[in-house]
Amino acid sequence: MNKKFLEQTWRWYGPNDPVSLNDVKQAGATGIVTALHHIPHGDVWPVEDILARKKLIEDAGLRWSVVESVPVHEAIKTNAEDAGIYLENYRQSLKNLADCGIYTVCYNFMPVLDWTRTQLDLEMKDGSKALYFDWIDLAIFDIHILKREGALDDYSQEIQEQAADRLGEMSKEDLLNLQHNVLMGIPGEGDISLESLSNSIETYGSIGRDGLRKNLLLFLEGIEEVCEANGIKMTIHPDDPPYSILGLPRVVSNEEDLLYLINGQEKEFNGICFCTGSLGAGPANDLPRIFDQVKHRVNFVHLRNVKKDALGSFYEADHLDGDVDMYLIMKALVGENQKREMAMPFRPDHGHQMLDDLEKVTNPGYSAIGRLRGLAELRGLELGVIRAEG
Repeated sequence: MNKKFLEQTWRWYGPNDPVSLNDVKQAGATGIVTALHHIPHGDVWPVEDILARKKLIEDAGLRWSVVESVPVHEAIKTNAEDAGIYLENYRQSLKNLADCGIYTVCYNFMPVLDWTRTQLDLEMKDGSKALYFDWIDLAIFDIHILKREGALDDYSQEIQEQAADRLGEMSKEDLLNLQHNVLMGIPGEGDISLESLSNSIETYGSIGRDGLRKNLLLFLEGIEEVCEANGIKMTIHPDDPPYSILGLPRVVSNEEDLLYLINGQEKEFNGICFCTGSLGAGPANDLPRIFDQVKHRVNFVHLRNVKKDALGSFYEADHLDGDVDMYLIMKALVGENQKREMAMPFRPDHGHQMLDDLEKVTNPGYSAIGRLRGLAELRGLELGVIRAEG
């Protein structure tokens, strides 16, 4: 059996992560996916800081495989007057990473918010806890907390009625928790405020979907030279969830968006992070078909699963038990991986809070044991696919 295996990686939030590098080793991963979350968005990542993080990882017997993420400053996304300053800083950060021997960079182009959930502790039948996106709760936040102009137009009558009923049963604490969940930022980077969100919604309302698409291509054009010269592979993360929320446009949500992106910037550095959880939340997304269309540009993979209801709300299911046919995805990944000189990195994305982790303070979606379970299941699935294909 001479088949090549995918590279097993693990997202680590740095020295303050409750999950240690030793924990990661015991889980069986060999690659680390991390970022310098202490560096403010838009600032240059200094070589000294990159090397210090790299040394921590390598001293633990692991490899810094992927940067996730080098955040794209809002000025770049909106093509503001000072966008050029932040674009130059981004280029310098990429060059510094390459100089330190790190070449795969994940990023996203979601306006304002990163991934969005309305509940962080949905209890499963087995007592574990999962992340949840509920359209009814989002409507409560949008209409009654944020009080966005025109919000009512974005929700069906059914959702509006259910939101009004649920609102009447919610305490002040419930509403504050919902607000916190929606506005929650990346661990270590801080949350955003209602005021800044409202201001950004107004800005993006003027830009629109077409404008944001153009700004994404402008960004890629702006980093093309440094990526090509230094062997950097960019890998864009799909929108999460993969549709417009809170009046904000989304431009990396489906097959059409991904093809527009790779056809609009045809250079090899312009790659995709194939996230089965983000794309899987889109009711019309056919994941095996999408992967087949864009596989030549996939530089990084997130594997997780979701279960959707009739409204389109979804919770994060066990990695092998959801609406995403993980067998078909893994089969396609194994096939593509054999064509690569270097193994494609993947990580078990998110995981249920379970067992001893239920008593610990953990980063939402990133507790140790749930991801360990996911990695073990995915590792076994990959081996089964490879053995079955000889």
